[in-house]
Amino acid sequence: MRYAQTMVDGFPYIVASDEAGSWRRSDTPGELFALIAQGKDALLIETDRLLHVGAHLDEGEVAIGASFGTPPTVRDFYAFEDHVKAGRHSRGLDMDPLWYGQPVFYFSNPYAVSGAGDVRATPRSAEFDFEMEVAAVLWGGGANLAPSSAEELIAGYCIMNDWSGRDVQREEMRMSMGPVKGKDTTTSLGPILVTSDELEDARRGNGFDLTMRVSVNGTELSVSNLDDIHWSFGEMISYASRGTEVRAGDVIGSGTANGGCLLELRARAGGSAIDWLRPGDEVEISVDRLGTLCNTVRAAESVIPLL
Repeated sequence: MRYAQTMVDGFPYIVASDEAGSWRRSDTPGELFALIAQGKDALLIETDRLLHVGAHLDEGEVAIGASFGTPPTVRDFYAFEDHVKAGRHSRGLDMDPLWYGQPVFYFSNPYAVSGAGDVRATPRSAEFDFEMEVAAVLWGGGANLAPSSAEELIAGYCIMNDWSGRDVQREEMRMSMGPVKGKDTTTSLGPILVTSDELEDARRGNGFDLTMRVSVNGTELSVSNLDDIHWSFGEMISYASRGTEVRAGDVIGSGTANGGCLLELRARAGGSAIDWLRPGDEVEISVDRLGTLCNTVRAAESVIPLL
């Protein structure tokens, strides 16, 4: 099953598809995250109803790319080993053995989640960057979960772009805090959510054999694969639930895929050979079976002085 969000007369509608080239649109406005947050049973009941009575639309009639809405939380992990190594190497650091003991993450800003289309650059940043990721969306919750139980909570997967203002992020983390404002201006998810069962035949290692590609202004910059991930989504969700809980609707980001950001690509190329993102740049992230997430960078909002 595939889900997406479309806009009709300025209102969001949920669309779903259980066969290629055909979609069904809900008869009343609604947001996908709000439905998923009601839990697995509510999602299955509404999906069954939608497939039987929803308006039939062909692929070309569905303008996919609207935001899924506002999730309860967004946790973004750091689960690709080569990406972590490259980032630490760029700062003159060796790999920390602690990374192999727990799948660390940070909380991002659920209010800043968007879909395809325009995204604002980080205020005050001259080093705006994309981050090619995949996210899992939960349709159930729990506390102190085992990885196998946590895996069963995943409703499906979508592309995630965890946009970053690298210079702002770097300043914040020098103070042993963050990332904060370097990350929370915008996070893009979409364009479709594909249910877990649709990907089972692609499962390999701790991830899935799904090719991931990113391009800027039509030029492909990097190719990776989701099966390179070190920590499984079940392990990440289990860790997130330790001593607390996860809930239906929560978003779990994989962290940047190997070679999936300008910070890493610039380090490999020796710095200035690859430009940071600028207003007007078009960024496309494609993942097998999950579609292509297209965004255009717009200028940052002006900064209001604190002093």
